[in-house]
Amino acid sequence: MSIGRPAERSIAMCELRSGACVGAGRAGSIIANVEADGTFEVASFVPAVGVGGSDIVTALPVGVATMEKRYAGGVEGRSATLFTSAFDQAAGVGTYIAMESFQGSLNGVAGSFNFVHSATTCGTDRSEEFFLIVASSGTGGLAGIRGAGRMVVETDGAHRIRFDYELT
Repeated sequence: MSIGRPAERSIAMCELRSGACVGAGRAGSIIANVEADGTFEVASFVPAVGVGGSDIVTALPVGVATMEKRYAGGVEGRSATLFTSAFDQAAGVGTYIAMESFQGSLNGVAGSFNFVHSATTCGTDRSEEFFLIVASSGTGGLAGIRGAGRMVVETDGAHRIRFDYELT
């Protein structure tokens, strides 16, 4: 997988064995610097009709859509996404921002949370990427989740995701 690692944080590391975090208790402690890797597929992409239109004309059309994604691997579950973009479909050029509500598990720990991501493309590349887990959005075993992540679309079309997170 070609998803890079973020800089190490100054919080004690936790070992990852067999997809479970060990070596740190949950109550009142921090489980830090855990990574969850997975793949995802877009199950649906539905453009919103009559949303995002404006009387302001730019060189790239702005659109809004809802998406549903399915995840597998260390990231298991589904998400509902609100997707907004300024994008030229023919040239493959533009920028998007997406807010996702995820329900499932990270490395076997179940719950739900929100995350936001954006990127720019000039055809086949991705740049100016941003990815953040929304603070205070976690439920269940993922309550107290915070962190970041990354998405990659491989040359073969495979979609990969990594969450770099901690639970408090």
